[in-house]
Amino acid sequence: MDELDSVLAAVGPRLRALRISRDTTLTALSAATGISVSTLSRLESGQRRPNLELLLPLAKAHQVPLDELVGAPTTGDPRVHLRPIVNKRMTIVPLTRRPGGVQAYKLILNAGGPEEPTPQVHEGYEWIYVLNGRLRLVLGDTDIVLPPGEAAEFDTRTPHWFGRADGRPVEFISLFGRQGERMHVRAKPSGS
Repeated sequence: MDELDSVLAAVGPRLRALRISRDTTLTALSAATGISVSTLSRLESGQRRPNLELLLPLAKAHQVPLDELVGAPTTGDPRVHLRPIVNKRMTIVPLTRRPGGVQAYKLILNAGGPEEPTPQVHEGYEWIYVLNGRLRLVLGDTDIVLPPGEAAEFDTRTPHWFGRADGRPVEFISLFGRQGERMHVRAKPSGS
């Protein structure tokens, strides 16, 4: 028996144990998945080879990931180990490593003297949240200072620049997405 056969052979007993632990009958599971009672019985006994058409509705009915049904091995360490990008002005720590979609970064602007804004433009949308320090944001004709706990959201096609509002370091989180990908922050209305 090769590795695939042994993995598939273990699916039946796992399905039965899951169903029994949830005190569910074959009839109730059949009604929830649209899979016949006889097919479910044959799956559990190992007389029917599992496939995605059968496993997907079963995973949904049991509210478990498909990996749990097939006993997939864990994928390893879930921690993100990305290398910071350091230059004289700042340290950028990438917090995501997948290509495309919204990218997250932690930025630390180093202490230093006064900075002259040099606004830039590019495709995309950015959301920033200040953790520590005071961040100066120049956005078009607007020049504002964001204290800790404050956020800003803007289209990066608008000329923009950010830097220290004073000589002290600033830490903030930046979420950046391609054009059209906006951040959506939901907060409980005040007084609720």
